[in-house]
Amino acid sequence: MKNLFFTYSLLFSLLALGQSKISGVVKGGNSPLPFANLVLSPTKQTTVTDQDGNYVFASVPSGNYVLLASYTGFQFEKKKIVVKDSLDSTQDFNLRENNSLDEVVVTGTLKPVTRMESAVPVEVYKPTFFKKNPTANVFDALQNVNGVRPQLNCNICNTGDIHINGLEGPYTLVLIDGMPIVSGLSTVYGLSGIPNSLLERIEIVKGPASSLYGSEAVGGLINIITKNPKNAPVFSADSFVTDWGELNLDLGFKANVGKTASVLTGVNYFNYSNPIDNNNDNFTDVTLQSRISIFQKWNFNRKSNKLLSLAGRYFYEDRWGGELQWNKSFRGGDEVYGESIYTKRWELLGAYELPFKEKMLFTFSLTNHDQNSVYGDVPYLAQQRIGFGQLTWDKKINKHDMLFGTALRYQYYNDNTTATVAPDVNYIPSLFAQDEIAFNDNHKILLGARYDYNSNHGNIFTPRFAYKWKINDNNILRFNTGTGFRIVNLFTEEHAALTGAREVIVTEALKPERSINANLNYLKKIYTNNGTFIGIEASAWHTRFSNSIIPDYDTNPNQIIYKNLDGYAVTQGFSTNIDMVFTNGLKVILGGTYMDVTKTENQKKTQQILTEKFSATWAISYRINKLSLDVDYTGNVYGPMRLPLLGDLDPRKEYSPTWSIQNIQFTFDKIKNIEIYAGVKNLLNWTPNKGNPFIIARANDPFDKNVQFDASGNVQATADNPYALTFDPTYVYGPNQGIRTFFGLRYTMR
Repeated sequence: MKNLFFTYSLLFSLLALGQSKISGVVKGGNSPLPFANLVLSPTKQTTVTDQDGNYVFASVPSGNYVLLASYTGFQFEKKKIVVKDSLDSTQDFNLRENNSLDEVVVTGTLKPVTRMESAVPVEVYKPTFFKKNPTANVFDALQNVNGVRPQLNCNICNTGDIHINGLEGPYTLVLIDGMPIVSGLSTVYGLSGIPNSLLERIEIVKGPASSLYGSEAVGGLINIITKNPKNAPVFSADSFVTDWGELNLDLGFKANVGKTASVLTGVNYFNYSNPIDNNNDNFTDVTLQSRISIFQKWNFNRKSNKLLSLAGRYFYEDRWGGELQWNKSFRGGDEVYGESIYTKRWELLGAYELPFKEKMLFTFSLTNHDQNSVYGDVPYLAQQRIGFGQLTWDKKINKHDMLFGTALRYQYYNDNTTATVAPDVNYIPSLFAQDEIAFNDNHKILLGARYDYNSNHGNIFTPRFAYKWKINDNNILRFNTGTGFRIVNLFTEEHAALTGAREVIVTEALKPERSINANLNYLKKIYTNNGTFIGIEASAWHTRFSNSIIPDYDTNPNQIIYKNLDGYAVTQGFSTNIDMVFTNGLKVILGGTYMDVTKTENQKKTQQILTEKFSATWAISYRINKLSLDVDYTGNVYGPMRLPLLGDLDPRKEYSPTWSIQNIQFTFDKIKNIEIYAGVKNLLNWTPNKGNPFIIARANDPFDKNVQFDASGNVQATADNPYALTFDPTYVYGPNQGIRTFFGLRYTMR
């Protein structure tokens, strides 16, 4: 018996000598991933990580293996391992987000649901996507999203808005954590003040969503979802500089307040104070800016585990553009031309889940926006306050997933223009409901309706219908239709109305715009045998507007005429996105859009100004593991747009050329918790002055002191003014900033 025991002990010892342990940690974006899956090939051994992302394979015999780590929403990663006698091996993974189709989204239906299961098509973009082309704010970051175009509205002050599928910025509703606080003045002046450091993700819905979100959600909506303090790093810093002299700094801090709450603080600072005039017109090519944004978000821990959060942001910006010799002593005068804008803004938003068995959520937001601007010698002083409260009840009964809600919006607006004789105060109460009916696993419809009462425009009703057909797990077809409405305030939404370059003519009391939309969306997932993933999404849409308000630059070159269109406007088109993830470290995101944006009046059909026929975007990334290096090549291309000219003699081109902005970036992440990145923006050195004699009309006479007019007020051609022009900075369709290099550093401490 003793001999038998000795023999077994010897055999066990010999086997143990020939076996080893493989262990490590799995992270995603430098954060531990609990319950990540690991597979050891060619054996059938599997394991999952613990709460801290750690894993262990014990008793692994000597030999050659392939270890695969995977986690939902991240690219899987393989590593080859050679196990030698009695030598343990450590293999760590840092998986990368793959923008897959399984994220949870809330924007389409105001309730959390996976993107694949949503009846409304929702596009999701995470910080990893925007890091491929680092920018100082959300406005610039959206330039590589298919069908979304940040549009500059002025060559001098560089204010802008966001176009979705060819529709002007005021048709796009921008939300922060589901709260409609980016509207009115902030549509033009506040978008550049939203720092990327706040982002958890951005959800985009293309097409009207007025049945849930009310006015302004006509062309689509962008929901900026901020980070949850619980998941944020203890400290993060991200800063970059460019050879133009731009400096951007993002700082983030997280703290736990005992067991009561967690708090996240974010600070963004941007400065550009180096006047550059590469097109030699004596005007700044890029607006000089100094801005700071401070954000804080609190999540409170309740015994019931129900939601309670509060967030606030303060934003201040001082920006100016104009003649190179301008300084603040010339502000508001007519000696040296400059456009100077001081913006002060604060926001408060919160969410409180009521302590009932039923799932009821109260959300609110308060904003105050103070604008102090001058455009040459034309002052524009404005104040806007918006209060918003909303209560929703989420209820499931059998196959019905219902949502009921009521909202109240308070709006105050006042400015120094003749259009605002007295402050405009408005209360808009709303009721809305939707019912998502699941007939079975494959067929689902969504019915929705919203009622608003506007004291100036009466009753407004917006219905909505959606149908989703899940053909199988990899093929989904969606159809959406609905109506929208938009109440226009020219002086908070139309920067061109404020520059003083053209006289503003409003020929009638403007009625709210109304629209009806239909959208067909197809989504397909492809998994190849070698592990490659391909996602394809295609959409076709048609939107018809009545009472459309489109600025008329054509009738009189010295005026902007606003009136309800005596006819109709149409935007229609087709877009597709292709997302490919290969096992060799290559990732490709391609997008293309073709659209037709026209207006028809007096049976005459014309292309609308500043709308391109086609556009494309791309982001091509390659990971070189041996060098711990990522290479990102991003870009966009836009087709010709019709541009606002000042008359038949204006020598500038009526249509823009096809143009493209392309960028490349290299990111090194070998050092723990640190990323070093550098690259080149606008590789082609493209600027809109190429092929044009000038961009800003009459830049040598910005106050029109030497312009001669006839008795009817028309500009006369003279030796000093052969093209019969007045000063005009609104001929703009792309950025004036040429090629530049950048260098940055990110640090994250968990």
